[in-house]
Amino acid sequence: MSSRISIARPQSNNYNSDPHGLSNSRSGASSGYRAANPDDPMEKLQAFSKQVEDYVEIYSQPLKPHLPAIGRFLIVVTFLEDALRILTQWGDQLWYLQQHRKFPWGLSHLFLLINVVAMLGGSSMVILKRYTEYAVAGLLSVVIIQGFGYGLIFDLNFFLRNLSVIGGLFMVFSDSMVTRKKLFAGLPSISETDRRKYFLLAGRVLLIFLFLGFILQGNWSIARVFVSIFGLAACVMVAVGFKAKWSASFLVIVLSIFNVFANNWWSVSSKHPQRDFLKYDFFQTLSIVGGLILLVNMGPGGLSVDEKKKTY
Repeated sequence: MSSRISIARPQSNNYNSDPHGLSNSRSGASSGYRAANPDDPMEKLQAFSKQVEDYVEIYSQPLKPHLPAIGRFLIVVTFLEDALRILTQWGDQLWYLQQHRKFPWGLSHLFLLINVVAMLGGSSMVILKRYTEYAVAGLLSVVIIQGFGYGLIFDLNFFLRNLSVIGGLFMVFSDSMVTRKKLFAGLPSISETDRRKYFLLAGRVLLIFLFLGFILQGNWSIARVFVSIFGLAACVMVAVGFKAKWSASFLVIVLSIFNVFANNWWSVSSKHPQRDFLKYDFFQTLSIVGGLILLVNMGPGGLSVDEKKKTY
């Protein structure tokens, strides 16, 4: 701070009033530091974004130790809700599979049972952070077989939402990744660091598809246009890993507010058919929020603009 304050003092031959080159003057010899120009719009934007990042870092400190657990729980909450729904609507689920999907008797029972066991078991292991690779593989299998089993694989909304859920599962895998011994000596293998950054990249890119589905569907209004523009910009920033923590925090806030007001299933009568759809959307959105929370906690990883900026 003293280098920025003008104080009259005697100068000696060996004295340098600005030994670290922190002076804001653009005249004189180059000190190796680029001086800030307060009138430059880009530097104003950079200063503002840095200030926002600092606020995010400060206000997330009390929650930071708990963010991984919160993120993992939110990611699997849609699977827990789905398992509970199958158990409480067992007869209706069997009727739908047999009458509309033409499942033979017995196979429909086995299909539902496999789904329930995989979702409950996989979700529990993710929350407890045990055998995460197997848990993520099991939950990914559930996403795929449900898409085919219920005939929703070609539904655009279902497809985009489940891509985001898969992105959240990749974030879980990245968060829990541990070093494994080589299975076969002498064969080339990818290091843990490389695997982690590739999964983080895939998770970041897939997470944003839920918001793209939000942009493509629904009635347009002035508020929706503004939210869509800023949300899309934040999605691009998340995907490329530029100011990733800031943009992910913004999406967490936007999606949480949107989820409460748009998917308020608790305000719909239990006999109304729309209730189940709203409930499904609500818990799936929570899963994507969980993935973004893990991104805020871990950062974007090695394959990102933020990480590359550190090396240049």
